[in-house]
Amino acid sequence: MSKVAIVTGGTKGIGLAVVQRLLASGYEVHNLDITPSNFGEFHHCDVSDVTVVRRCINAIVEQTQRIDVLVSNAGKHLSANIESTDEQTLDALFALNVKGAYAAVQSVLPIMKTQNNGAIVLIASDQAIIGKKNSFAYNLTKHALASMAKTTALDYASFNIRANAVCPGTIETPLFHNAIDAYCKNSGANKAQTVAEEAALQPLNRLGQADEVAALVNFLVSDDASFITGSLQSIDGGYTAQ
Repeated sequence: MSKVAIVTGGTKGIGLAVVQRLLASGYEVHNLDITPSNFGEFHHCDVSDVTVVRRCINAIVEQTQRIDVLVSNAGKHLSANIESTDEQTLDALFALNVKGAYAAVQSVLPIMKTQNNGAIVLIASDQAIIGKKNSFAYNLTKHALASMAKTTALDYASFNIRANAVCPGTIETPLFHNAIDAYCKNSGANKAQTVAEEAALQPLNRLGQADEVAALVNFLVSDDASFITGSLQSIDGGYTAQ
């Protein structure tokens, strides 16, 4: 019987790379997203709605009778300082980035406890470790995910359930290019030059790739990582080591 993995936001970027990597490793992968995908078993799911997430995951549990892996990846970016962030915007970002992860983790724990086994990975950010300018709400949500990984790891270690947070730096994904495009549109900057400047900010002098993040996730959910839990795993080209 194949092991079963759930990935939220698995249609694009890091999420898609994770789905593809887990499929290659032999998992039956269920992708919870609002955008259809040809990879894995797709479930239309608004991850910002706690009730919808619970319903979707409960249906997968009923179908498969097991959940071995959860990768909570769904999220969005926001560039704004605290004065520029109204309550509605803050609530919307928390609903997706934090409450979506909360609902997913909470929903898989009962079956993982029954199995006495499970691996959870929350896709956080280098901003779970450091602060950045003009990133009040996004930074807040990523620190929350780091906390969720640590507390879940401690609370469920006795059930052999591991929880870790992966903290990517600047990764070349559609989300990255959308952010660069928006910046260049507002500032008039040259995109190629802006991308080059972003790469130069990294000690390894390049942008990260989604498949590199997926490889780390694949390792963390494997038996080779059986003694790793409650950790924040940086994958940022050395950025947060500065």
